[in-house]
Amino acid sequence: MTRVLQTERKEALSGSTRSAVVFLHGYGANAADLLGLADPLGEHLPDTLFIAPNAPEICNGIPMGFQWFPIPWIDESSEEESMRGMQAAVEDLNAFLDALMVDEDLLPEQVVLFGFSQGTMMGLHVAPRREDAIAGMVGFSGRLMDPDLLVDEVLSRPPILLIHGDQDDVVPIASLPEAADGLQKAGFQDVFAHVQKGTAHGIASDGLSVALAFMRDKLGL
Repeated sequence: MTRVLQTERKEALSGSTRSAVVFLHGYGANAADLLGLADPLGEHLPDTLFIAPNAPEICNGIPMGFQWFPIPWIDESSEEESMRGMQAAVEDLNAFLDALMVDEDLLPEQVVLFGFSQGTMMGLHVAPRREDAIAGMVGFSGRLMDPDLLVDEVLSRPPILLIHGDQDDVVPIASLPEAADGLQKAGFQDVFAHVQKGTAHGIASDGLSVALAFMRDKLGL
């Protein structure tokens, strides 16, 4: 049985929802962490609903923090616990996306996933394994999990934008070309990348501008 993900949202400025951006936060953060980006982005995406689910699990030792799945080298969980947690979170996120499209009367091609760190890992795992391609996926500072499995499990190939800081000391910048290579080996044609110069594990203004241009293009705005 899937878990219901609690959400925060910012309604479309125009009052008419014609697309949605789903923010997937990182390890130890929460829905509010990325939802603040709705203000600068919403000015250029007035018909877009911005919605951010909390990850399904409380993150131990981090007040008000959530995790999509345990990370062994941080929380001393086992690899088995991490894998089980991720699979459960994948089912939760798929159920959330299915419900979102029904509730908001949206087609997959009207939805963009926008992830950061562990949220990017979730998005890059879920989006290609959904039967109907979403409009696109923006992934900041993350990595592609199990790239070898993706070749056999891919069901759709939405456009992907990978963004990473070249000073990231949490998820190394090498994760960007590794993810791009894994996606291309799985048959993805539209894989784009942007390196944020002088940026650590975060979202810089240049990266956000590139993400906005990508989302406007893929949503046909």
